[in-house]
Formats: sequence, structure tokens, C-alpha cells
Amino acid sequence: MPGLPFRFLSFGLLGAASGLILAFGLPGQAAAGDDGFDQAEWAQGYDADEHLAVHRSTTPVLSQATFDATEQAISRYQALVSAGGWPTVPAQRVLRLGSQGDVVTVLRRRLAASGDLDANAGDSPVFDSFVDAAVRHFQARHGLQQTGVVDRDTLSAMNVPADVRLRQLQINIVRLKAFSGNLGNRFVMANIPAAAVETVENGVVATHHVAGVGRFDRQSPVMMTKATDIDFNPFWTVPASITRKDLIPRMQADPNYLTEHKIRIFDKAGNEVQPSQIDWNSDQAVNYMFRQDPGSDVNALGVVRINIPNPYGVYMHDTAERGLFGDDFRYISSGCIRVQDVRDYVAWLLKYTPGWDRQHINDVINSGQQVKVQLNPPVPVYWVYITAWATPDGIVQFRDDIYQRDGLGSVASDEMQPSQLLKEEQALSQSQAHAAPSQPGVDRTALPAQNLPEMDEQ
Repeated sequence: MPGLPFRFLSFGLLGAASGLILAFGLPGQAAAGDDGFDQAEWAQGYDADEHLAVHRSTTPVLSQATFDATEQAISRYQALVSAGGWPTVPAQRVLRLGSQGDVVTVLRRRLAASGDLDANAGDSPVFDSFVDAAVRHFQARHGLQQTGVVDRDTLSAMNVPADVRLRQLQINIVRLKAFSGNLGNRFVMANIPAAAVETVENGVVATHHVAGVGRFDRQSPVMMTKATDIDFNPFWTVPASITRKDLIPRMQADPNYLTEHKIRIFDKAGNEVQPSQIDWNSDQAVNYMFRQDPGSDVNALGVVRINIPNPYGVYMHDTAERGLFGDDFRYISSGCIRVQDVRDYVAWLLKYTPGWDRQHINDVINSGQQVKVQLNPPVPVYWVYITAWATPDGIVQFRDDIYQRDGLGSVASDEMQPSQLLKEEQALSQSQAHAAPSQPGVDRTALPAQNLPEMDEQ
């Protein structure tokens, strides 16, 4: 989406701002296809004090406790705005451990103002381990990967004015209010801007899952529904919309695309048709059914599909491309939601279904056989759009308004100098790739040409 950096995770604001301790206080220590790489995880290590570490909250985003905490955060941000907010960090260059100069002094003041850096850390012009920890803390609560490097996305988030963040909280308190009642003893929440899924039981988050959600032109819908059944080792039937938008252009570019991705073609009588029998320079292909064989190696749905009846034809599923879960850029589906650690998610859904323990789930998946199991009773599922919230420990979260629904426009800094920053980021990415080849990032410019999106309609 033009003008908006893409980022997310689920963390928050901690510490006291210099000169604003009364305003903030010191919170407690609580806490539809991609490449087949191993899933990335996010380390929680910092060089600073333990109270600056960020912990996943067990408080559901959709809860009265989160609503109350967000109201309190609004009061604190009102005080922060009245005190002048925070300084803008000049977009001179990528900043990292060892950087020096006046810009680092400004960076320290910016991080202290929002409570990410301890007020006693000083105004040194050196980017030391305390600044590194503060940057990671900031990145965590804004949904960025915790690199400790002030790159374009991090700088853009830092330079969003305090009054805009206040307005973001005020907008989202209304959304939270709508979900502060009784949502059920067990339910699932998918927060689209955060690209995150929570399972909740007895008022406590049981499992957290990073997710992949719909891109701007194929948005995941806000809705209330229920998970009714689960398909193991599913086929994927390509909808006509994706056949037209994605599959035909890819066959024009690579005649072996269908064969390589194990996608078969069937006519209306159910007879299999060979790719060479279709004129790919026309719309003839939309008259056929395209079905991808089951299998975690290539199937766009991975090994599991969770059905959630709705008028949009979307659902939740695994993916054959688990590498996307470790990248900041996860808005790439056609509306469905891809779930990290899907076996844990399915095990939670089937927790009270006799005979479906984790071992049986693994056995069914490993068998490769198509199996459908009903959830009795169905589990409520809420897909929501929340870009700012707080938790009872005083942590405040912000996410990009990926679908531009907050009405605040682009919040990216207008003072950025992307050419120099981009050059330095590319050099940094190359060095990181050589140092850690098992943790690849996603090439954002190549994504549209690489991956067939999952089904967004039945």
C-alpha cells in the first residue's frame, strides 16, 4: 500500500518518559502459498534491565480489561501531547549499535518520551546497548521485527506524531467497546492489522499465532462467525477470480507452472484436461476447474483448512510457505487468514472433541488422507480491525492502518530520505543473509510473481 510501511507483532510500551513520569508512570513487569522455510520465532533478549523486556500478554485483546487499559492509555497520551509530544528523528541514515552523532541524542530523547528508553540513560551521542534495547522494545510494540536497527519502517513509526497516536487510540477504543461483552467461554480472535490470531479460554489467551492476512486489494473482512469443521489434507479448488487474475498470467509466463505446482484441470464433466489443450492467451481457462493436489509441500492450504461459514467465502488455513511468518510483510493473501503453528491451533479447537488429541492430529496429517471432523459445539470466531490497544500492565500497542480505515491517512514520515536509507538497508540485509541463511526474509518486490494466493471464495 503506497505510503505505508508494513509491520506487526504484538508487544508494547514500558518505562517512564523523562519529564513525564507523572503522566506515564512505570508499568509493572507483567507481561491464500510462500517459500517452504522453517518458521521464524522472535527472541526476547535485551541488554538492558529486565523491566524493559517485552512479554506476550495473556489478556485477550477483546476483553473488558483491554478496554479499560486503553482508556488509561488515552489519558496518558493526552498528557504526553499536552507536554509537547516527542521529537522527530532526522532521516539521515540507518542507525545501529555503534552509530554516533547528534541524531543519536535525538533518538534517545524520542525513545525516552515514549517510555522505551529509561529516563536515566542520558543524552550520549553514542548508540550503545541501552539504545539498542530501547529500539528493539519500540519495534516490538509496533509490530516490527526486533533488529535493534533504525531502518525505514522503524524511523517511519517513530516519526508518527504523538497526537496522531492519541487519535489512533481514541478511534480504536470504540472498536474495542463493541467486543467488551461476553464473547463466549472459548473463542478465536484474528486481528487483521496485527496479522495475529489468539485463542481464548476462560478469559485468558491460550495460544498466540502469527498470521498472514489479505493484501490491500483483496482485504480480509471484519466479521463474526464460528469454526464449524476442519479439513485435513484438503484439495484446493482455485476460484475463477484467481484463475483470471493470477493463474492465466502465470501460465503465459511459464507453461509448466500448473504441473510444477500439482494443479490439475477438469472440464464440467469431471474429465481431466491437459494444460496444452487450453488457449492461455484468452479467458478460456475460466470455464474449467483447477484443483491442487493435497500435500504440505505445494498445496496453498498446507495440511489443514478451518471452515468458518461466511458470505465472503474465506476461511483459515495452514500454508506451504511458512517462511512468511518471520517477515514484517505478511499482507499477501487473497482474503483468507494463514495461521502459524496451525497444529497447535487445531489441537486447541479439537480440545473437547473425543479422540482428537495431538498425536491423532499428527497421524492424520502424516497419512496424507483427506479427513473432515466436525466441531461440536462450533467455536465463535471474530475477525477484527484494531490498530491500537493497551494491556493492564501499561503496555500500549500500535499497528499500521493497512486498509486505511482509521481515517488518519498515511502516518509515514514526510521527512524520510528513502534512497540513502534503502541503500544502507540493502547492504545490511545482504550481510544478514550471509550471517543467517536459515532466517530468510521475503523479497517484497518479487512476491506477486512468486506465489499463487489461496482461495478467497468458494
